[in-house]
Amino acid sequence: MITLSEGAVKRVKEFIAEQSESYSGIRVSVEAAGCSGFQYVMNLEQNSRTGDEVIQVDGIQVFVDERSMAQLQGTEIDYVESIEGAGFKFNNPNVTGTCGCGESFQIDSEKS
Repeated sequence: MITLSEGAVKRVKEFIAEQSESYSGIRVSVEAAGCSGFQYVMNLEQNSRTGDEVIQVDGIQVFVDERSMAQLQGTEIDYVESIEGAGFKFNNPNVTGTCGCGESFQIDSEKS
């Protein structure tokens, strides 16, 4: 299961409200990228796709493909604001390492 903090839900709802098109939620996925192997991807989404798991969170939908769900199981998505900037933060218990810049992460194949 993936969860979103109150701050993340609030920010997603704000992003959706700012759009000229209609969106029902966000798509969260994991893609091969970066120096550690994987990177999180979030986009606004209108509809589910075949094979998606759809999670309802406070009036929004979170769409996750089957492959990504295995790597995101237990993840909390938060939205943080600090003097260094603002953005979504993934608290993923499956991560076994990250790169120096924090843009990508590693998951042991035994866990995924």
